[in-house]
Amino acid sequence: MSDFRRSNRMFACAVLAVAGVSFSGGAKAAEGAQGAYVLGNRGPLAGVTPPPGFYFENETYFYQGNLGGNRSFQSGGVVAANVKLDISATFMTPVWVTPVEILGGTLGFSVTIPFGTPNVSAGAIFSSPRIDRIVSGRERDAIFNVGDIYLASFVGWHSGNLHWSTTVLGVVPSGSYETGQLSNISLNRPALDLSAALTYLDPVLGYELSVVPGVTFNWINPATQYLTGTEFHLEWSASKFLSKEFSIGAVGYFYDQLTGDSGRGDRIGPFKGRVTAVGGQIGYTFKLGEIPVSTNVRVLREFDVTNRFEGTATYLTITAPLWVAPAKAVVADAPVVAKF
Repeated sequence: MSDFRRSNRMFACAVLAVAGVSFSGGAKAAEGAQGAYVLGNRGPLAGVTPPPGFYFENETYFYQGNLGGNRSFQSGGVVAANVKLDISATFMTPVWVTPVEILGGTLGFSVTIPFGTPNVSAGAIFSSPRIDRIVSGRERDAIFNVGDIYLASFVGWHSGNLHWSTTVLGVVPSGSYETGQLSNISLNRPALDLSAALTYLDPVLGYELSVVPGVTFNWINPATQYLTGTEFHLEWSASKFLSKEFSIGAVGYFYDQLTGDSGRGDRIGPFKGRVTAVGGQIGYTFKLGEIPVSTNVRVLREFDVTNRFEGTATYLTITAPLWVAPAKAVVADAPVVAKF
């Protein structure tokens, strides 16, 4: 096979591998030790945007962590200590990549609907809207609920082996939030996340490098009057395509809360958080009939933690195109791609 054909096949594989988007909640600091952006959900090929069309992504997220050392935790108006968190959640994301161009970049939109069961247990409850006394001994809360809705708009560009995009993500409370309840996927606070992604992809050699910085601005939780501070997040990946179907690599993220928490409902102070995580990923693309399906597994371990749960995050992502617009005649070395 010629280098040109091998390059195109590798490039097509890369496009399939990123044909969906994951914009959802989950950084741990702030109220509930959680933020409106899920750390680690954007890794390999983050800057690559697929061709115009409709895509669907299903992401399963598992997280196990502890907030020990007698550190306080506030969620749903409840103040607790020695908290353990075990989350199993699913994020369903339809994506529309339009044929519209803005400043030479491809415009797209996505909607993410999360649901699942956060299993939260605490060694002691100091304050709660439902309890008028201190409760010692392990208390547990595990309730299936629907999370807040994530609306994203993105624009992606490319030039040779470089691909980049910008994303505006809005978080809309779903109305499922319950005060006095530790187990809430909904954070019940409007938020705006601004991010950019840059990917270097060599389709001939099969190397990929990506970096995604972003900032989250939060509004007050009207149910608890708790205002979470501004949050910075940075994700990265370095991968190698061993074949057109299979890739392996390293992934990681860094999170730092830039401003402290406040508001009439804040009972534990600024609670500024920080964390770093590193891990690995495996990607595999196969065909289901005539439909190419991309899968990716990422596992990340957290360390250097301040005012956050310290644990392990695992992602299983499955992405497939529902419809892709017919390809236009383009120059061979300038295919239309990018990620969001």
